[in-house]
Amino acid sequence: MSDLIYRTATDLAGVIRRREASSVEVVEAHFARIAETNGEINAVVTLCEEQALERAREADQALARGESWGELHGVPMTVKDSFETEGVRTTFGDTSLADNVPTWNATVVDRLLSAGAILLGKTNLPPFARNYQCENERFGRTNNPWDLDRTPGGSSGGGAAALAAGMVPLELGADFAGSIRVPVHYCGVYGIKPTEFLVPSGPSNNRSIRHMAQPGPMARSAEDLALALQIIAGPDGDTYEVPPVHLEPPQPRSLTSYSIAWMPELPGAKPSGEIVSSITKLAEELADLGCDIREAVPEGWEFAPLMETWAELGYAEVGSRMDDETRERTLEELEATPDSECALLRGLCRGLSADNRLFAEILDRRDAFSAALDRLLEDVEILLMPSSMTTAIPHWPTGKSIPVDDREETYWTVGLAYTAPTNLTGHPVVTCPTGLSETGLPIGIQAVGPRWEDLEVIGFAERLAEFTGPAKNPPAS
Repeated sequence: MSDLIYRTATDLAGVIRRREASSVEVVEAHFARIAETNGEINAVVTLCEEQALERAREADQALARGESWGELHGVPMTVKDSFETEGVRTTFGDTSLADNVPTWNATVVDRLLSAGAILLGKTNLPPFARNYQCENERFGRTNNPWDLDRTPGGSSGGGAAALAAGMVPLELGADFAGSIRVPVHYCGVYGIKPTEFLVPSGPSNNRSIRHMAQPGPMARSAEDLALALQIIAGPDGDTYEVPPVHLEPPQPRSLTSYSIAWMPELPGAKPSGEIVSSITKLAEELADLGCDIREAVPEGWEFAPLMETWAELGYAEVGSRMDDETRERTLEELEATPDSECALLRGLCRGLSADNRLFAEILDRRDAFSAALDRLLEDVEILLMPSSMTTAIPHWPTGKSIPVDDREETYWTVGLAYTAPTNLTGHPVVTCPTGLSETGLPIGIQAVGPRWEDLEVIGFAERLAEFTGPAKNPPAS
């Protein structure tokens, strides 16, 4: 295997800049890795080999002239197939868009390319990103590099699988209910859901979803998250909600300088024993190290009302562009009723039919949950919490209950119970790998921080990685 595989984007940028390897060599090494591993994983669904190699040659020529395109000069990346890419097929994982070729780039794609990145291809996702597994009729199922019989998560599952398998060092994902954080937890890599409205998510005149969804980078190190986030953040003159917040890189700190709260369990959503044991062990080790750490849950936080409120808000917006027939068909397909056993489906049912009064009530409840987390983050700088109730689940029928230890839990609860709450509140969250389960599957932990302090949270994740160790590679690699 090439020694250019499994390197971080920051590392590769330095290698290219110092001319220890050319951009062409780096890109060719990653295409070779895709050819070697993608057949059984099915993470990258559209390749841009000819365009990528031509751009890599141009990158090398520019460097020879003393020119730099930016901090990612000559570094390969992939992009979730829900972002528009000029001249490159963009399907959103749906057969109706199988031949859709945009004539423009999404803002976040444009910014990464302008910083010198080279697009290798597009990664798989479920149709319109509406699942935490990764499968669609057009491209089929993506498998987890750690265990091909398990899902890499979703909806940014193709990107997480590609990172874990060494196909690429940097991916652009998006997160509405955990779509970055669940896959990076399942696959043992890094990802951030930025503060709501920090990163532009699309034209203001062409969106039904206006809250909670955020593009964000996924990578093999926390350092790469900081690098990419600073490139994609900020107003674009189109998404008017994005304020001109300056991201100030934090001063280097020791891990023991952070004040930390940790939450082993969200009331009403008990994780598996191995997830609880993992976060408990980490908290004990941090305490032994000398960290100021205490167990805490934001006041008033319980799983069911958090999930219901997330679903009400999200699907009030999704449903705003549905006609009555589509709305009823959606409820029927999901078997969603006001008294569904699943909290997400109860909230979805109410949200799809929300009027202005209910929408205002939803926002009031959202504000209360956000304020409770704000109060906790006034006392501590970081809240640690599980990323999901379990490690990567086997490929599973959507909607069917899933066993967790000795009990059955609803499908959506297992995947999204620990990620949707911070989409609801809008806080920045980094998920980083902390080790492996007894069965050899990755376990990631979420680090939550105050709004707009995204780089501070990433800085904490960098220090934590120094303590727990870098991302590990799947055993078959």
